[in-house]
Amino acid sequence: MTRFIHDKFAKDYLEELLKDYGEVKASEKVSGEIKEIDVLFTPAKQQSSNLQILGLLGRFAEQPAIIEPYRNPASTDEICDCILKLLEVKALLRREAKANKTKLQDSEIPKLWILTPTISETRLSSFGTMQKATWLSGVHFLPDALRTAIVAIHQLPQTPETLWLRLLGRGSVQSQAIIELQALPLDHPYQKATLELVYNLRENLRVNQELEADDRELIMRLEPLYQRDREQAKEEGRQEGRQEGRQEGEQDLIVRLLNRRIGEIDASLIEQIKGLSIEQLENLGEALLDFSSVADLENWLNQQSI
Repeated sequence: MTRFIHDKFAKDYLEELLKDYGEVKASEKVSGEIKEIDVLFTPAKQQSSNLQILGLLGRFAEQPAIIEPYRNPASTDEICDCILKLLEVKALLRREAKANKTKLQDSEIPKLWILTPTISETRLSSFGTMQKATWLSGVHFLPDALRTAIVAIHQLPQTPETLWLRLLGRGSVQSQAIIELQALPLDHPYQKATLELVYNLRENLRVNQELEADDRELIMRLEPLYQRDREQAKEEGRQEGRQEGRQEGEQDLIVRLLNRRIGEIDASLIEQIKGLSIEQLENLGEALLDFSSVADLENWLNQQSI
């Protein structure tokens, strides 16, 4: 199921964006019948002014937050399950405060943000949602006591402030966000890391045999960007005028892709990669798309020495 591939991407992506601003726990288990929170975020005590760079997502991270991203439109039952997770977390915090003989402050209770690519007006109405004047369109709040909002990603305005949430959308919404991501300045603090996560998503989808139309479109959208980035890395090496610089750039790119694809590789394998020619590195860049374990890399390297 490609849904699990997208779920992992969403968790890794949100952790990458939020880790500089507080504690991020992915797949956090809660009591009762075993449930998992996709992302539980606790802000750092010293708020960073850089949080504004994340736009609307940054506003979510100004206070403790539970973030539940959905690849497919969130159903009524799924929304109810998210609210139940929030209530269980609140109950746990109340028990801890009582045990510590302290008073639980509202500011300590997470707010729940349910991210759904689309949602019908009928479903929103069934939860009694409302929009607030101080928030962007597409953010629908449940009654205040529930501390919950449903974020309809397809309704968010196409502005830089919403970019980091629209990347978790579907179809044309996600495709447009990827174009905007690629157009960000190269020195943007999250452009490079996010593109690597997106390229890793592309690689994981490519090996899946049961792709939905949206996923096939996503792969097609990412292919020229991926190839362009690879060519750009090569061109930067050529412009430096040094074969060594070009080779090191290719090596770094290959190692980063391998780490994303099959996990951290050890120093001995990195040394073997550094011994490859430019042509071999380019061949490895294509071959690694089919790797699923370190053993695949080891077999490929052994074949080069035959």
